[in-house]
Amino acid sequence: MKTDRFLIIIVCAIGLLVIAALSLFFIQKRNQEYGSQDTPQGVVRNYVLALETRDYERAYSLLSEAKGKPDFDRFRQDFLTRRVDPSRAAILIQKDWPSGEDSLVDLVVVYASSGLFEDSYRQYEQALLVHNAAGEWKLAQMPYPYWGYDWYQADAQKKPSP
Repeated sequence: MKTDRFLIIIVCAIGLLVIAALSLFFIQKRNQEYGSQDTPQGVVRNYVLALETRDYERAYSLLSEAKGKPDFDRFRQDFLTRRVDPSRAAILIQKDWPSGEDSLVDLVVVYASSGLFEDSYRQYEQALLVHNAAGEWKLAQMPYPYWGYDWYQADAQKKPSP
């Protein structure tokens, strides 16, 4: 009889811990806010957060105005059709390497596993940011799945073959 009571107490304690952990997870996820954009890491963070919240206008505003930039409709459509799909990945923002008018930001892209017994895997990448005329940091390149392969590639697509 004592063993049953002890087992019930353990199961209830585990249940309360699970409920508390899930509550904290969802509360933290909802309370993410945009941060400062005066650093390259801040721009990368805000871009990823804008994509997670489907605020495509804000994400688009963080792209550089270089030649070959996709128009807003194309940018948004790439995410809506899942041609560019960051839903199964996460980004860890590391150190930035400023060098005058541009900066590289080291990133770790964590891809979710596709199977039950498979591990997620990490890939080390970099984002390229440039200063615009107003002195703001703007994204010129991000790793896939946060960036379309053919964005900013207009010159390469229009060149005639030899």
